[in-house]
Amino acid sequence: MAAETDLTRIREIRPRLRVLILTMHAEEQYARRAFKAGASGYVTKDSSRAELLNAINRVMAGGKYVSAALAEKLIVDLQRGMDGPPHETLSDREFEVLRLIASGKTVKEIADLLSLSDKTISTYRARLLEKMRMKTNAELTHYAIRSGLVE
Repeated sequence: MAAETDLTRIREIRPRLRVLILTMHAEEQYARRAFKAGASGYVTKDSSRAELLNAINRVMAGGKYVSAALAEKLIVDLQRGMDGPPHETLSDREFEVLRLIASGKTVKEIADLLSLSDKTISTYRARLLEKMRMKTNAELTHYAIRSGLVE
């Protein structure tokens, strides 16, 4: 997700800026990445007005915010231990390349989309294959679909 990379850059420029992520992604893996990048809160677009207002107020007051449902998912993940899913070891860019490969994009299409060279995308692909202990795009795609990383 490129938003995390952008948020990291923003936080480098304005480290005290409070950021509330409003997204369509309810999955905890996106929230986890957003908080690692420096977000102060994470709310989905289907949240009620009251919840959104609560989130805004909490973040503006210097606190952190996640919905009760997301907090529960994150706690369950913590209780499972630090042995998280393999995609958690990927950098933001590797994660983004994984999702694009799994959605059927070619190396050239990904390179064009991200304004990078084919060789750079191939390097990201090689790194994520190694980190995830996989050999093919088919394995990556199967994993990404099974893990809910792509629709």
